Amino acid sequence: MLIILDRDGVINEYDGRYICSVDEWHPIPGSIEAVVRLYKAGHRLAIATNQSGIARGFYSTDVLDDMHEKMARLLEAEGGRIDFIAYCPHHPDEHCGCRKPLTGLFEQIRNHCHLDTLKGAIMVGDSRKDLEAGFAEGCRIALVRTGNGEDTEQDLQTNPIPGAKVAIYDTLSAFSDEVLAAEGLERNE
Repeated sequence: MLIILDRDGVINEYDGRYICSVDEWHPIPGSIEAVVRLYKAGHRLAIATNQSGIARGFYSTDVLDDMHEKMARLLEAEGGRIDFIAYCPHHPDEHCGCRKPLTGLFEQIRNHCHLDTLKGAIMVGDSRKDLEAGFAEGCRIALVRTGNGEDTEQDLQTNPIPGAKVAIYDTLSAFSDEVLAAEGLERNE
């Protein structure tokens, strides 16, 4: 199964401020291990992330690449990996087609994975725009309460995404536990 993850607030710590350097990029406790467990269970993993800090001049694509290399090193040290990272470098005012909640990043992932559709994939995010983009592409959607997740959960209670069923988890690790348990694989306690 393909699992698409948002980055900030799902894999790494995020408090609403831009992460502008490698030194500011810190994984959420348990998130690296959660990705590794999913990878070792045979899942394909991709990231779909808005990175408007590039267009805003807060950091460069080279710095973003360095952050992703740090993440890749942490994953590889545990035997895991991300298959593909799609990111939107544009400012919201540019009205591009890739900035979530639009689906351009998901189209990039679908093309990279040589898939006709993303039906059956799962999108895991901490914001409404993550969930809306995944749902629009036919993904099952899951919200984590890390990052912006608690605020998003409150918003969804009063303003649900029409037609969407949102699974909610405390963390990426809890999501991983449930996916693996549903497949009959051992949880990492």
